[in-house]
Amino acid sequence: MTTRPRLRPIERTREAKPSWLRGAGVAFLLLAALVWSFWPTIRGLLVDWQGDQNYSVGQLVPFAAVYLLWTDRQRLRESTVQTCWLGLGLILLALIARFYGLVFLFESAERYSLVLTIVGVTLLVGGWEVFRKTQWILAFLFLMVPLPGRIHNLVSGPMQDQASAGAVFLLELLGTTVSREGNVLVLNDSVPVAVAEACSGLRMLTAFVVVGSVLAFVVQRPRWQKVVLVASTIPVAILCNLVRLVITARLFLSLGSETAEKFFHDFAGWTMMPMAIGTLVFILWVMSRLVVHDEPSNSGKAHTPAAG
Repeated sequence: MTTRPRLRPIERTREAKPSWLRGAGVAFLLLAALVWSFWPTIRGLLVDWQGDQNYSVGQLVPFAAVYLLWTDRQRLRESTVQTCWLGLGLILLALIARFYGLVFLFESAERYSLVLTIVGVTLLVGGWEVFRKTQWILAFLFLMVPLPGRIHNLVSGPMQDQASAGAVFLLELLGTTVSREGNVLVLNDSVPVAVAEACSGLRMLTAFVVVGSVLAFVVQRPRWQKVVLVASTIPVAILCNLVRLVITARLFLSLGSETAEKFFHDFAGWTMMPMAIGTLVFILWVMSRLVVHDEPSNSGKAHTPAAG
């Protein structure tokens, strides 16, 4: 009597990955504690977003970051989730920055420490692979913080002067007589137009940088093209602001100050954003035309040279 050999069951190997649900739960608890701890800082950000038009786009940054994470969810699910204690070091560094801001009344240090803490929590809970896949979004979060006062003054002042000089050049090119006294333009020797700080283009610049960063993350392009796209938001913002200033100045001459100011604050604000997005899409198209991809051979076989 022969006995049939017993077949050994096939053992299924499971990947040693921590549960995404557990990692998400830990991250949620840490972020809840983060919100509770940084609530005075978050409240100050909300006040600045609502009160300062130059940085009002900052309130959209967290929502845009969540959207970008959602669009990249499939790739994140495939990541290995593991604890990385280097994240704890980033959290400690953020706490030091926050302490410095509290002691020396440097509000921007507290705000940047908030973002740095989020980066540290991501690295601590998710590990290197999750951090690597979300590093662009984590860097994007820094755009929600208004510039420190000293840097704001260093940027806003030259932008205001540049806007005045550019408006003078374009208006004279269009046949309007312009004399400049500081940041006040006198049109046709009779109509004064002040290029105030709100006309410097800083608000447009911050908004365009946020839009350009989101667009760079969404499009499937090489890294260098993404960098060029984000960098191009600066000249695009300057150009759009000059167009808005020139149109407003011409309206001051033809229709009066009330209509011109209404255009500047209402209509122009809505029309410049589509113009900027169209310009950025055009830049993407130009970069795609600059790169020539090699076409595969018709035979699909490598050519073997004959022996001589």
